[in-house]
Amino acid sequence: MPVRQIDDIERLKKINAALISRVERSMDQQGNAFSLFQTAIGLENRVRSRTEELRSTLRTLEQSNIELGAAKETAELADLSKTRFLAAASHDVLQPLNAAHLSISALSEIQTTDEGRTLVRQVERSLETMEDLLRTLLDISKLDAGAVHPDIADVSLEHLFSSLNSDFQPLAAQKRLKLKLRETDAMVRSDRILLRRILQNILSNALRYTRSGGVLVGARRRGDMISIDIVDTGSGIAEDQRDAVFEEFHRGSADADLSGGGLGLGLAIVRRMASALGHPVSFTSSLGHGTVFRVVVPAAADQHSCRPGPAAFSGRTRGYGLFGTKVLLVENDADVRAGMTALLNRWQCVVRSAASAAEAMSAVQDETWRPDIIIADQHLDHGDLGSVTIGAIRDRLGRTVPALIVTGDPSETLSGIVRASGIEMMRKPVKPAQLRALMAHLLA
Repeated sequence: MPVRQIDDIERLKKINAALISRVERSMDQQGNAFSLFQTAIGLENRVRSRTEELRSTLRTLEQSNIELGAAKETAELADLSKTRFLAAASHDVLQPLNAAHLSISALSEIQTTDEGRTLVRQVERSLETMEDLLRTLLDISKLDAGAVHPDIADVSLEHLFSSLNSDFQPLAAQKRLKLKLRETDAMVRSDRILLRRILQNILSNALRYTRSGGVLVGARRRGDMISIDIVDTGSGIAEDQRDAVFEEFHRGSADADLSGGGLGLGLAIVRRMASALGHPVSFTSSLGHGTVFRVVVPAAADQHSCRPGPAAFSGRTRGYGLFGTKVLLVENDADVRAGMTALLNRWQCVVRSAASAAEAMSAVQDETWRPDIIIADQHLDHGDLGSVTIGAIRDRLGRTVPALIVTGDPSETLSGIVRASGIEMMRKPVKPAQLRALMAHLLA
């Protein structure tokens, strides 16, 4: 074969090899492109699937939020309804309880035997326990529902300590314990009523769990705060019970050894009230050696803003004699009216009773009889209000007759109304000794 033909054949082979290589590369590129295309389609499908799953999840979450919102609203309405129900139920239950208290008190004064007096005292204790339980349950309900709005002002600890000392000295003496509330001129920023309840509950607990020794209450300055300490020499709190002391119905293991065990609600109330006020409450305890409770309260900016004068806490009111006192009693509940009338008669008062505002106004039409004091229930028949009735009687007589509202209504609104009108107020059921002391104070 000629050389030239051989060269042409070799050249053609090279050209063919180059063309085949180019074709193969092109096919590889097309294959890669197709693979990428397939991958892109797969990814797009996965993105579409995940997007749909996310949308479904968001729809489910949105529905859950709607359901949770509805459940929350239902729970809040139920909580509010519970509070209103307890308030109404407490008022209805406190009415016959008040009548029972008054009747038992009148009955106790005519007992001539030790057995009769013992039985009367047993009934009184049962009524007091029932009253404490009702009031505490109502307080817890109001605090949980956020219905308590603190009235923050400058509060004198001297005044507060003096009041607590008067209340608890008889109990301490009965248990042969020493109770000391150190003198202090400190002023704090708090709600006077709520702070008193906090200290009252802690102090009551301290006396209940103390068999020997006593209880000390004091206050000391810590920067711009004041620490109120309640120190007892009681049974102490076991390590495994310390997390539970502020829970409802928790009672210490030493309760079985102590008389007059409480309901286990006192410190639950303390926790809620302190939380509402923003006052930290803490304690340290040594089992068998006692406990120290500490309430930290902001100090008042002006430590002289409302300090009471020397005569503010002089102790007893002037005399307890009510002989001949003319009392206008306005009460729509027949049993309560009868019980209160019997009690006032035992105190040698001259009583005229009325069941409504109209009857009360009729009673003061008699020019020969003018009441020295008015005692009225707040909620009377036909929508009449005791506070309004007292105002009308005062206008009719042309003078500010000393007046007292006796009610089971726990609202802060009513408290504000009676304060603005210069009227005293007592909660039902009435404790006769307190009623007598307050009447003597008003008449003095």
